Amino acid sequence: MKILLAIDGSSCSQTAAETVVRQFQPAGAEVHVLHVDEWPKDLPTALAFSEGASAVGEILALHERRAHDAEHLVAGTTTALREAGFKSSGLVRSGEARQQILDYAAEWPADLIVLGSHGRRGINRFLLGSVSEAVVRHAPCSVEVVRRR
Repeated sequence: MKILLAIDGSSCSQTAAETVVRQFQPAGAEVHVLHVDEWPKDLPTALAFSEGASAVGEILALHERRAHDAEHLVAGTTTALREAGFKSSGLVRSGEARQQILDYAAEWPADLIVLGSHGRRGINRFLLGSVSEAVVRHAPCSVEVVRRR
């Protein structure tokens, strides 16, 4: 089984990774870990409205830190899956999370997408959207959405 584990560094993603380890047999599963950097979606306000050369330097430094953190996150999750006996690899993509997850699931092609849900409601869901909902609606394969208890 080819499992795409989409992570974002949240506790929900950690729960999704733990679910893969608990729920699937390593012998028959290959897990690709995907993190999507939606930069500059959550750019700090001070940088979003700044101008000039120093602002560019700060933004580029932030981007480098985010890329480093994303690589570290994916590497750590991939290592944990390998230690649990899974064949695993990881990658980081930039862009809109829901679209990148759907695109990669079709390219690979995945048999199952596993991702966590933040469980946002009301205005937060409206403003921030629901990656898990979009993936469930449009995925080319089965999807398991994991909620943190």
